[in-house]
Formats: sequence, structure tokens, C-alpha cells
Amino acid sequence: MTSQTIELLEDLLGKLQHLLPENQQLLLTFAEFLLERQMRSSPENTSVEAAPPPPPQQRVLGLHQGMGWMSEDFNEPLPDAFWLGEA
Repeated sequence: MTSQTIELLEDLLGKLQHLLPENQQLLLTFAEFLLERQMRSSPENTSVEAAPPPPPQQRVLGLHQGMGWMSEDFNEPLPDAFWLGEA
């Protein structure tokens, strides 16, 4: 690390300590966003390795069976009042 980098880190940590906890979390989220964007734009030039994406979750057939319904007139045209903002 160069002395300029160390000074920058010390300055950043000093300011971080004066932030409210919710703003500290916001800053952390923004830093993660910047790292992700940096890795997408030039993955060969980054020194931070990306974590592998989590495996996709398997769908469970019938998990919410019977929890939804559709009215009998679902495919019927809507009245003019709906389209004119009168309803």
C-alpha cells in the first residue's frame, strides 16, 4: 500500500466512525454496489474475487395450491368507464 492509500483509508475510517449506524450500513451497501459494478466492467483488472452465485432454488409444485382464484368474467372486455377513468 502506498502512503496515499493509507491516508485515504484513515480519513475514510475517521468519517465512518462519526456516521449514524444506518448511514454506516448505507455506505457499506454502496461500497458493495461499486465493487460489483467494477467487477462487471473489467473482471480481469480487479483484485477482489467475486463469490460464486448461489445455486438456484428448486421450485415446489403445488406449494400454494388453492390460494388463488380467478373470476368467471376474467376474459370479458372491461367497460368503457374503466378506460375513461370513471370507475
